[in-house]
Amino acid sequence: MHFASEQRFDDGVRAREFTLGEIPGTLWTPESATPTPLLLIGHNGGLHRREPRLVARARHSAANGCAVAAIDAPGHGDRPRSAADEETRAELRRAMRAGEPVDELFESFIGPLVEKTVPEWRTTLDALLSLPEIGGPVGYSGWTAVGIRLAAIEPRIVAAGFFAGGYVPRAQREEARQVTIPLLLLLQWDDEGNPRQRALDLFDAFGSKQKTLHANTGGHAGTPWFEVEDGNRFFDRHLK
Repeated sequence: MHFASEQRFDDGVRAREFTLGEIPGTLWTPESATPTPLLLIGHNGGLHRREPRLVARARHSAANGCAVAAIDAPGHGDRPRSAADEETRAELRRAMRAGEPVDELFESFIGPLVEKTVPEWRTTLDALLSLPEIGGPVGYSGWTAVGIRLAAIEPRIVAAGFFAGGYVPRAQREEARQVTIPLLLLLQWDDEGNPRQRALDLFDAFGSKQKTLHANTGGHAGTPWFEVEDGNRFFDRHLK
């Protein structure tokens, strides 16, 4: 893991850009004399790890006492997109504008992306836990499809917060039954691109005995900021 730059903020949080092979990422850490828990933040939709709302979430959690890490998945942020990725994205946009069914397009795109991204997260997790300022335990927040696979196969992750607003491939909907760690699922009740019942069915499928559903009115991008604060309390209970 190579750290390329560093920035310090007035709240005591330090942000460092890193690369791990081809994987670019950012690590936010609090001022602390002891090893801290670690929170992984996953993002999808072609977003960048420097997207302002993601950075705000990361800094808020770091100021609350967790090390926080985000990486750009293949085709996201600083990473190039293949011609096939661009073609699929263009077809998705066309189909959505036309009101056509898009599940199979999402399945063909998100499924392989999960397969590529999860091993990169596990490699990153190995490197992060070798740093002296990070001691674990580990939580995961964000992109649901990747988070389900990680929570199902990665024993170092002990709690997860998922956003129900993204497409979850069929394989991960089945794997949800293997997820048994404490879970917080956020649902936008009026999400225009994701059927509400599918999110409710996913919540029901999780094998966790401790699982909580927070539903708020509003569209896909309307998750209220207080859910970040509630999320911090959730991770405080399970990581500290």
